[in-house]
Amino acid sequence: MPVCKKVNKDFFKKWSPEMAYVLGFFMADGSLDANRRGSHYLSIQICDKELLYAIRDALGSDHKISHRKRFGNESDLYRLQIGSKEMFNDIKKLGVYEQKTYTMDVPSVPDKYFGDFVRGYFDGDGHVWVGIIHKKRRTQHTVIQTGFTSCSGNFLAGLRGLFLKKGMGKGCIYNKKNASCLKYSIEDSLLLYNLMYTGFCDRLFLQRKKVIFDNFFKKYKMRP
Repeated sequence: MPVCKKVNKDFFKKWSPEMAYVLGFFMADGSLDANRRGSHYLSIQICDKELLYAIRDALGSDHKISHRKRFGNESDLYRLQIGSKEMFNDIKKLGVYEQKTYTMDVPSVPDKYFGDFVRGYFDGDGHVWVGIIHKKRRTQHTVIQTGFTSCSGNFLAGLRGLFLKKGMGKGCIYNKKNASCLKYSIEDSLLLYNLMYTGFCDRLFLQRKKVIFDNFFKKYKMRP
């Protein structure tokens, strides 16, 4: 007989900071899969082991996290897979589908949880960079830049529209090889930091990204 695993099957039925974060992260790095036998699965596969355990805890799950060792410069992968038709359908009601890569739209997230949702997506498919620009000029500047990547132009356009309502600028959407990127520079990156990390759940965040912000603020004596 199959072993029954524990999970909070009502997790995606009601908005909360944890639910918004996991939904955002799932839209970046998760997948929905249904097989011919009628089984329905939610899966997340990432290289950040600690974060995946925190997500599993938020889901109230005791499912095994599998480990796939890779070689060379590639990081090991960790995978959480949960079988639940009920949760599968709840996520679909929020606008996430099996073939979501090119068809995603920003779901209707309650305003009080929008920062958590954005942080979740950012931890999955966002980036933050600190470096010097105008290297060939006499005056060089160290800047912080942030961005979100997606294969869905509608998703990035929707995200930018919501950021505008939060007082951020338009940013810049440009095409990469197989996706598009919504990019912001210094002032908007500071606003984004405040949106994502003010009053946030301190287990559900990717430390290696947040520390880049924090080090920049500390070095240049800036207040986020």
